[in-house]
Amino acid sequence: MEPDAVVLVGGKGTRLRPLTLSAPKPMLPTAGVPFLSHLLSRIRAAGMTHVVLGTSYRAEVFEEYFGDGSAHGLELEYVVEEEPLDTGGAIRNVFDHLRADHAVIFNGDILSGADLQALVRAHRDSSADVTLHLQRVADPSRFGSVPTDENGRVTAFLEKTPNPPTDQINAGCYVFRREIIEAIPAGRRISVERDTFPGLLAAGAHLHGFVDASYWLDVGTPEAFVRGSADLVRGVAPTSALPGPVGEALILDGAHVAAGATVTGGATIGTGAEVATGARIDGSVLFDGVVIGEDVVVENSVLGVGARVEKGAVLRGVVLGDGATVGSGCELLTGARVWPGVALPAGSIRFSSDA
Repeated sequence: MEPDAVVLVGGKGTRLRPLTLSAPKPMLPTAGVPFLSHLLSRIRAAGMTHVVLGTSYRAEVFEEYFGDGSAHGLELEYVVEEEPLDTGGAIRNVFDHLRADHAVIFNGDILSGADLQALVRAHRDSSADVTLHLQRVADPSRFGSVPTDENGRVTAFLEKTPNPPTDQINAGCYVFRREIIEAIPAGRRISVERDTFPGLLAAGAHLHGFVDASYWLDVGTPEAFVRGSADLVRGVAPTSALPGPVGEALILDGAHVAAGATVTGGATIGTGAEVATGARIDGSVLFDGVVIGEDVVVENSVLGVGARVEKGAVLRGVVLGDGATVGSGCELLTGARVWPGVALPAGSIRFSSDA
């Protein structure tokens, strides 16, 4: 029997505000569809069909969009946290909905190219209690590290340090034996990283490391979100949920890009969006109904539903909330965030600030 899949999607996505004021992070349009669609496509491709979503913030939005999952070849169940339970508590909270002897747990804001079938196979072959996907990264000092011995057994969970002993980090995907999930204390906040895993290691449990160096990205920040969407469009990150061919741009049905405008770098132009002549859109995500004026430059930015950018404005590394307006000649640079409905007057210049 194939393992169950559990996707944790309960976070509020505060690092992606103001975009997440109107939608949970896993439901934000990413390469033309909700981010979660890409993960579910990979789960289905790996042969898992029973998926439990652990939800909390704006929980109803997930079921309204995905329903019972049949349109995606899946059987979806939804479990709502009444109060925040952290990662370990969220995993324990879905226990009563599990059917298989093993469950693959996914952090809902990770974009990954790991071979999920190989991950499950490694878990079974090693007879592990828990198998962790461990990602090799160029700069492990930004993360806690997870060393393993010559047989692949996890030996420690180390905090961030300037000189970590390994380039392996916890990649936010795990395979659990069912009994291990049942043993997590129910109904209270438990961190799987700080409580469950160190506790299991201290008790002599077998924690195995599945070490990988494929594509991996935490899309929790605006910069990473933009990069992840562009990587999906360009085929750098794997998915079978892309609503169009892989290429330099994804122009959704109903969008209009004028002659003389350029759309490059894996940018997405949402349904009903308009891009005027002379505009240049590079590596950005334009949600539905966005209006871009003549000679506008938008680079590595996210523009919410119905946002407007008037003639000659320049946006680089910017987040616009739904319905925000940027006046002609404005220049917004890295880190600037404009809240929903806010209108910036023509010619204003803002650097790395909220509006």
